[in-house]
Amino acid sequence: MKAIRRFTVRTVLPEPLRPLEELAQNLRWSWHQETRELFRSVHPEGWRAAQGDPVRLLGTVSKERLTALAADRRFLRRLAAVREDLADYTSNPRWYQEQTDLPTSIAYFSPEFGITFALPQYSGGLGILAGDHLKAASDLGVPLIGVGLLYRHGYFRQTLSREGWQQEQYPVLDPNSLPVTPLREEDGTPAEVTLTLPGGRTLHAQIWKAQVGRVPLLLLDSDVESNQPAERDVTDRLYGGGSEHRLLQEMLLGIGGVRAVRTYCRITGHPAPEVFHTNEGHAGFLGLERIRELSLDGLDFDAALEAVRAGTLFTTHTPVPAGIDRFDHELIGRHLGDDAELPGVDIGRILELGRETYPGGDPGLFNMAVMGLRLAQRANGVSTLHGAVSREMFAGLWPGFDPEDVPITSITNGVHAPTWVAPEVQRLAARHAGAQAAEDAMIVGGADRWEAVADIPDAAIWELRRELREQLVADVRRRLRDSWRQRGAGEAELGWTDSVLDPDVLTIGFARRVPSYKRLTLMLRDQDRLRSLLLHPERPIQIVVAGKAHPADDGGKRLVQELVRFTDDPRVRHRIVFLPDYDMRMARLLYPGCDVWLNNPLRPLEACGTSGMKAALNGCLNLSVLDGWWDEWFDGDNGWAIPTADGLTDEDRRDQIEATALYELLENQVAPRFYDHTRESVPQRWIEMVRHTLTTLGPKVLAGRMVRDYVNELYAPAARSHRAIQGAAAAELAGWKKRLREQWPQVSVEHVETGQADEGTPELGSTLTLRAQVSLGGLDPADVDVQLLAGPVDAADRLTAPTALSLKPAGAPDTTGRVHFEGQLTLDRTGAFGYTVRVLPSHPLLATPAELGLVAVPAEAEGMTAGVLR
Repeated sequence: MKAIRRFTVRTVLPEPLRPLEELAQNLRWSWHQETRELFRSVHPEGWRAAQGDPVRLLGTVSKERLTALAADRRFLRRLAAVREDLADYTSNPRWYQEQTDLPTSIAYFSPEFGITFALPQYSGGLGILAGDHLKAASDLGVPLIGVGLLYRHGYFRQTLSREGWQQEQYPVLDPNSLPVTPLREEDGTPAEVTLTLPGGRTLHAQIWKAQVGRVPLLLLDSDVESNQPAERDVTDRLYGGGSEHRLLQEMLLGIGGVRAVRTYCRITGHPAPEVFHTNEGHAGFLGLERIRELSLDGLDFDAALEAVRAGTLFTTHTPVPAGIDRFDHELIGRHLGDDAELPGVDIGRILELGRETYPGGDPGLFNMAVMGLRLAQRANGVSTLHGAVSREMFAGLWPGFDPEDVPITSITNGVHAPTWVAPEVQRLAARHAGAQAAEDAMIVGGADRWEAVADIPDAAIWELRRELREQLVADVRRRLRDSWRQRGAGEAELGWTDSVLDPDVLTIGFARRVPSYKRLTLMLRDQDRLRSLLLHPERPIQIVVAGKAHPADDGGKRLVQELVRFTDDPRVRHRIVFLPDYDMRMARLLYPGCDVWLNNPLRPLEACGTSGMKAALNGCLNLSVLDGWWDEWFDGDNGWAIPTADGLTDEDRRDQIEATALYELLENQVAPRFYDHTRESVPQRWIEMVRHTLTTLGPKVLAGRMVRDYVNELYAPAARSHRAIQGAAAAELAGWKKRLREQWPQVSVEHVETGQADEGTPELGSTLTLRAQVSLGGLDPADVDVQLLAGPVDAADRLTAPTALSLKPAGAPDTTGRVHFEGQLTLDRTGAFGYTVRVLPSHPLLATPAELGLVAVPAEAEGMTAGVLR
């Protein structure tokens, strides 16, 4: 019989042990080794049974053990020291407090957060990245408030059928057994937010708080008794349900999330955010709620939009349009119109924010990424290459601009080293560099802090690598045995699992989500050749694979099944394994235990690919397609680049070419170098690559570097814009934009001349005077920036990497609105050279001249090809 209600009975700790509850409820334990060791000492067997979860551990320790610990002076001294360390960490100034002119607070919205396996609110890279963002912000003292949803079933647990087909289970999560606490009003009642739904329905959500070091993470939970059954299920599963269900989740995340932040700041006195960071389009509705708030203060829609945009940042992780949430206009209108959640906010204006107005778009669909870009004054991709891909993908929103001028920048992702670097690696670094220096290297970064790796002896690195490989082998054998039991195998069938993998064999890891573009089964393209690599008599390889397909993705499930069937083959099953239920617990042994991290997506569809970063921090070498972060930081000595057949439209042929390149790299370069033990049984050239990887990539791949980049390049400018564009200033900017859009059809570049260039070939170092006649209609010269673009040209006379020079008005407008602008161009290079002129809007409160998507160029200069000098 099924229980009608589930709850958790918590242990009451003796008074001397009460600090254990405080330590368990602050998720810093998930990356702070001393805190974890303290909990391990409470009950070592219980710690293993609780899988390293302090909340679960404290619920299972016997009364007798607790009484003994309460009288153990040595344990109490350790407890006091760890508690004092946490108090110092959370209260004393850190990097952020040493800076000036920064936001007082930032709200960071994401649909998932991968903080720890004990709080399973993540599915893959987006959530893990969000979790690492919060942890690094905490380490640096950045005043972030995280905002997400609390899914009662989290993401699914993955098992396999006997035939290798993925199966999903959704365990019920009780918030009272998780490391979260309810946010409470002053009278002790749980804090809630409320949304109005069509048909007079109401959606209530309780606010839970997870403390991530210094950073509060607010999680909204709709499974409350005041809701009807349908509304209680809104936060049932991560990325589950149909279109309307997904819309309700995103409304709760965005609209409800802003209300949760306001509630938290009211109750705790935390400064209100000056910057709102939207991590992917799922939380985009936060901008609409803030427009509603400002409309109550008397601002009209246009002024409120400018005020909201000023302090909003939108980060896209999506490299393909198919990865973006899109909703039918009728569904949006029904849920956000006057009879539902946003009364008083013009639904027509809302729909325009998400309308796909570009060529090839569907104007009948509401695009969450398009809305996110229109509601944010600043936007970024998550690697240099992904920034370029994003500018191409969204270029239609800025018609007339070349993709390179689309105002989407990039900040390359990073990973939280204290979470992902194995304790054994940390201890080795501390022995050779000192504990504080090793900690600073992982948190603050800086190339100088990583130089100590050069002094670690080859033998010590190689011994560590074997120790980590041995740990992985033991974990793989246990997990594989458990998986086969779940698939129906009996004990008599499982003896072979005791000899799976070999701690002395080159070990390759491949673990990630299983969409088709990541090409889980590329390695199976030539199965005979793969077998020969696995079973090579002198230089064998072994491969550990893990990954989940989305529950609704049967294509992805077929890829998993294809791989599992290959790994079931008795000829190779001791050399290649598939481990189901990939999660953070598995990853923390998998990354350090592998010698090579494999990544072979279809380029350029990998936005960043942070798994290879985590592997690199543990001395694992990358073998990857030049995509995401690897395209940016591969240098020829920190791993291998798999050649790609970019531009080949025949996908089958492309896979064949790239798989062959993969096999050849493994056979002719990777394996020979690993087994080349030239001195003291150590592969010296391999260790050189490991050391080079750590010293060169270590400072770059850190989440601390990433968060500092966000602070300096995006958060600080957004906060300054937020302060400048409020009230009357927002109304003035909105009015100026309206006037500019009305007059822009009259703006044109009518004539461009430079007599010297036309008379003959100019010489290096000569200066040309360039004049442009521009019609401004009803605009003033101060409303525009007339730019001279000049630089080398390619064979098609297109400017490549031009420099821009603002021309100055030479006199007042004539009676027809024409103005002459002029400036001087110095020719500082030889060869084919070109120039053109363009007119852009200009206002001191714009983040970029391309913000409005308006540009005027000479008729002959479409594509920036005018005025070629040879």
